[in-house]
Amino acid sequence: MTDMPEPARLPEVPALDLSRPAHDQIAGALRTLILSMQLAPGQRISEAEVGQMFGASRTPVREAFAQLRDDGLIETFPSRGTVVTRLSVPRIRGAQFLRETLEVGIVERLCADGLPEASRVALEEAMSEQREALDRDEPTHFQAQDDRFHAILAEATGFDRIGAVLIREKALLDRLRVLSLADVDHRARLLDEHESLARDIAEGRTDSAVARIRDHLRHVLGTLSNLAQANRDYFDPTE
Repeated sequence: MTDMPEPARLPEVPALDLSRPAHDQIAGALRTLILSMQLAPGQRISEAEVGQMFGASRTPVREAFAQLRDDGLIETFPSRGTVVTRLSVPRIRGAQFLRETLEVGIVERLCADGLPEASRVALEEAMSEQREALDRDEPTHFQAQDDRFHAILAEATGFDRIGAVLIREKALLDRLRVLSLADVDHRARLLDEHESLARDIAEGRTDSAVARIRDHLRHVLGTLSNLAQANRDYFDPTE
């Protein structure tokens, strides 16, 4: 990388809660901005500006940046500063493989053991919210409810760690999903698939549910080449 972009002008950020560790709050807020594409891939971010925006000292900002580097969301170049990482096609494909493997296992377990009533009600609520977000053309809220749908399925297995693992792997896909959800037809198709998947799980149709979750999760990969072509500045040019 030869030329570094100017530092980002950060959006509004929440005030720090003094009862909680500052570095975790700063890292969480920046992670949200990055995954929602409010901080774009390749955009430079400055420790000094982040500290000023949050009213925080250098130490918690540096600790927050260290967390984001460990998550693969930012990278720092000696003497040139820190930038939001660009999208990587190989990492996206790897994350997709891991996510699909995990969610197929979730679906198989729920079909075999049954879907708890509380989980069924929660899924209906999430899908209802998605319908409203689709009607109002609110892709950000739609994505939040999409995440909620899959989190409910993970939680319904009764295994505490699954949700955290799913969130970590899905983070590598979230920015690609932001690009794909700009298409209202794509959002409508995702909602239809959620409704069909929920019915299959509730009725214990394992083969159908597994096929549906595989197709559902692979749609975003089907758009990868077109999205990379249309958003070249967001993708790693060395790959």
